[in-house]
Amino acid sequence: MPSFIAVEGPIGVGKTSLTKRLADTFNYEILLEKSDDNPFLDRFYKNPKQHALSTQLFFLFQRTAQIQKLRQEDMFEPARIADFLIDKDQLFAQQNLDPDEYELYLNVYEHLTLEAPVPDLVIYLQAPTNVLLERIQKRAINAEQLIELGYLENLNDAYTEFFHYYNRTSLLIVNSAEIDLVSNDNDYNQLVEYIQTLPNGTHYFNPKASLI
Repeated sequence: MPSFIAVEGPIGVGKTSLTKRLADTFNYEILLEKSDDNPFLDRFYKNPKQHALSTQLFFLFQRTAQIQKLRQEDMFEPARIADFLIDKDQLFAQQNLDPDEYELYLNVYEHLTLEAPVPDLVIYLQAPTNVLLERIQKRAINAEQLIELGYLENLNDAYTEFFHYYNRTSLLIVNSAEIDLVSNDNDYNQLVEYIQTLPNGTHYFNPKASLI
């Protein structure tokens, strides 16, 4: 088993829920993206152009603080799982910032993330944009209901492109469109068994949906 796993994917794909369940199964220490702590996020969804930079920088500072804490505790070598990969931070920045803001963001990013630890395994959850939108509407977080289809589609495309070329560590690409990794035990157990026998490299997990 890898000692550091990162679960990634676009908004609505279920990465946090899966991260929590895997942490419980494998008895891993959990590292979560704390979206609720970002005071700019609700304002961003209402007025993306005005609040994009402050929202992005808050998340960047938050994530690097968590990673710094992780590095300081490496002497204890606990197994960990996170629901974010610091490398993907630039996807949102490219999507949301104007050129001058993006240049400023990159300057800050390069100073803060120079020695971020690389996970042993990244699990990338994929789903079509219409499935993401349905899940966002179903979980009914007020601010997220302002997310537009075009924005979500562009973001989803950016994730697809990013992980198409990702090769920093082992990668498991999971087609989650027709399966329920949170509520369906059969679907979830299939994934757990696959992870436990996974060799290094890039792999694809594309199961059929369970009827149970």
